[in-house]
Amino acid sequence: MKTRLFPAFALTLLFGFAAPLYAQEKAPAPKGYVLEQDAQVAKKQAGPHKGGGETVAYSFFEGVPNFKTAFRKRVLKPGASIGYHLQKEDEIYYILSGTGQMQMNGTTFPVKPGDAILTRPGSSHGLSPDKDTELTLLIVYEKK
Repeated sequence: MKTRLFPAFALTLLFGFAAPLYAQEKAPAPKGYVLEQDAQVAKKQAGPHKGGGETVAYSFFEGVPNFKTAFRKRVLKPGASIGYHLQKEDEIYYILSGTGQMQMNGTTFPVKPGDAILTRPGSSHGLSPDKDTELTLLIVYEKK
């Protein structure tokens, strides 16, 4: 640990930028659990599946060995969407905040906080927030 701390400290003194990089480095997880926080995993991205617009993706536990569940939070900014796409595995969308429109197999229906949508393999779906609204959801599925 000392060998990592000194170069980061020295670079910070010389260039003023290494400290934020060093602070984001993940410490070894205690035995039996992994704790991750929004700020550690947040990434600005375009809407997935060619949805476009601006989103913030929170992909939790991606680096955990042998963890076969994708657990994500996504914030769809106004004008963003998850593009209409074919589903290959069971996937759950759980709406945390905001309102929006879910397209499922050619039908569109409204979604709101507390709604849980299970999309099954072979179905097609997409999701977008209502106009001038941010939509925040959790997404859970088994990684292959």
